[in-house]
Amino acid sequence: MRVKRYVVDTMPDALGQIRNELGKEAVILNTKEFRSGGFLGLFSKRKIEVIAAVDESKRRLDQQAPAEQMTAKPAIPKYNPYRAQSQASHREAEQAQKPPVSSPAPSAVATLEPIEGLQQPVDRTTDQTMSRAEKPPDTAKGSAKDESESADSLLQEMQHMKGMLAKLSREMHRSSAAELSGWDAVHDRLKEQEFDDEWLQHLYEGYEAHLQEHSLESNEQEARAWVRGHLLQFLIQADVKEVQNDTKVVQFVGPTGVGKTTTIAKLAAEQSLKHQRQVGLITADTYRIAAVEQLKTYATILNVPLEVVFSPQEVRKAFEELKDCDVIFMDTAGRNYRNELFVSELNSLLHAHRPSETYLVLSLTTKFKDMKAIADNFAKFHIDRLLLTKMDETDTYGSVFNLLRAYPLSLSYMTNGQNVPDDIIPFNPVQIVDLVMGDDSYE
Repeated sequence: MRVKRYVVDTMPDALGQIRNELGKEAVILNTKEFRSGGFLGLFSKRKIEVIAAVDESKRRLDQQAPAEQMTAKPAIPKYNPYRAQSQASHREAEQAQKPPVSSPAPSAVATLEPIEGLQQPVDRTTDQTMSRAEKPPDTAKGSAKDESESADSLLQEMQHMKGMLAKLSREMHRSSAAELSGWDAVHDRLKEQEFDDEWLQHLYEGYEAHLQEHSLESNEQEARAWVRGHLLQFLIQADVKEVQNDTKVVQFVGPTGVGKTTTIAKLAAEQSLKHQRQVGLITADTYRIAAVEQLKTYATILNVPLEVVFSPQEVRKAFEELKDCDVIFMDTAGRNYRNELFVSELNSLLHAHRPSETYLVLSLTTKFKDMKAIADNFAKFHIDRLLLTKMDETDTYGSVFNLLRAYPLSLSYMTNGQNVPDDIIPFNPVQIVDLVMGDDSYE
């Protein structure tokens, strides 16, 4: 028996390889899906392991059988001492009254065997009427019986092996389920936090590999600790940065109602009061009623200059007016940025001067599907940072991980209230992971 393992992307690929290498008589004994490649478990690809086997001896018998059937009729049988002796005696008795020629006794003839390596003469006259059925019955039946018993034995052996492999596979699955006891509670928590299916599968496979690598038994405490550490490591790798000291221009883009204007006021106050930097404000949000008045109020309170622009030409003029400022914050109009046309219009307003940063502002109360649609359109333009608002208005944070897994965005700030300038903090990976896992210390 020949057993071979294949690792393929799809089952049709496996079937093609098995048919080419093992033949159509091959039997698939087991299949298993797993994920391979990627970095830290990310971007791994689904693979299929297929174990197949073929009975080589049975396949040779099957291949020889058609050839024997094709040559059975025209083939000239080998010299048969039994039949030749019988025919010679019959002819001698009819032709003459001579004394019968002595012939070996039947018992002696029965013990005759062809001499190895000696070609026997062929009696074509008599052999033309011979058939396979006229061979010595004991020899033909014995050979067929041996072949049949051999094939049956091999078939039973294959069936026994297939049963053992199936049993082993079932035991492995039961063992895996037992080892991952306690995972269900963690899975349910992450599902409540709106982690997508790709994340859940990635975490499950990573945790399973962790248990096998360190020979650990699974329980809820172990599962929670591993997931917490993995999520924290993921956020740290996402590159968390605040407004840099050498940044000249900070531009804010995003859909309607996410709190861009209030966020600008908070950051302007922080830079002015905490870092003692000269701040200037620009607003291009002339679509929303009282938007300009709102930012003027903040500018007056902070005692910083404000410029209002209506076109790309006026943007350049506004930057010229505020050239003496250490940092300039620019507000843009909230539009339906799922529409690519609006994103293109906005991009024409953004200042190309560097050093500058563009922040995509999204609300944590927005569905991930909508976040993804907005990010898809903005991905065509330059986005430096992701800023998340309304943290205090939601209890689910899985969308943060879903978004960062789909797009290579860096993190900056989170807002957790309406108070200016207090309710804004640098993005805190530990806080987000604790909230995801159900720690109430931040509420």
